Amino acid sequence: MQRLKQIVFVICLLTLCWLAMMAVHELGHVIGALLTSGSVTKVVLHPLSISRTDVLPNPSPAIVVWLGPIVGVVLPLLFSFIPFGNQAIGGVARFFAGFCLVANGAYIAIGSFDGVGDCGEMLRTGTPIWLMLFFGGVTIPAGFYLWHRLGSAREFFANPTLITQRMLLTTVAALAVVIVAELILSPR
Repeated sequence: MQRLKQIVFVICLLTLCWLAMMAVHELGHVIGALLTSGSVTKVVLHPLSISRTDVLPNPSPAIVVWLGPIVGVVLPLLFSFIPFGNQAIGGVARFFAGFCLVANGAYIAIGSFDGVGDCGEMLRTGTPIWLMLFFGGVTIPAGFYLWHRLGSAREFFANPTLITQRMLLTTVAALAVVIVAELILSPR
């Protein structure tokens, strides 16, 4: 039973991190649009799709596109430095920050080769490929460093009793709230 709790916790945590990472990334695009007098026409956050933010007019597309990954890594990183009284919450915050660093870094670095999504806009607005690779080269190792500081994955999986009933229920509930909110608020 403990192993099942651990597996459900990991699946829910990874799914929650993925959905929250996309939300924070899109928040960066929205901030970029607002700072440059752009108009956000749509933000798509749906649990079964890749997120996106539509801005029209977009007077500063380079700023809008870059603030997605920049806010997408800086905000979770700042959040991870909050001194939570609960060690488990602090660990989840640092895990999420690492997740955001790796995901955004990989997205920009790998996307620099084929111009997928934001990367196509970055290339069209004059961002050099070396800068996109540099972004990934800094954020991906930083994410792995945060994860490494959390402890050994081997030890975590060897000890399923580390996941308490409360941790499991909180993670499942948080994931359910995010999914329901995205389903209700997502544009049709």
